[in-house]
Amino acid sequence: MSERQDIYCAAHVLIAAFGDDAVVDAAVRAEELQTAGDRAGAALWRRILAAIGDLLDGERPQRDAKQ
Repeated sequence: MSERQDIYCAAHVLIAAFGDDAVVDAAVRAEELQTAGDRAGAALWRRILAAIGDLLDGERPQRDAKQ
């Protein structure tokens, strides 16, 4: 699985567990990591947050070119 697929998978799991609150959960986690100095972790959670937004808006992610 590609990193992008992993991110959308994580987003899907969070939506299944928390519904619309998944947005808040991901944003809080990104902020916690940023505050702790984990820039890479915060960036990852911001990507998950964006994927949650896409999925909640009904947008389907594009397939990766390499599969």
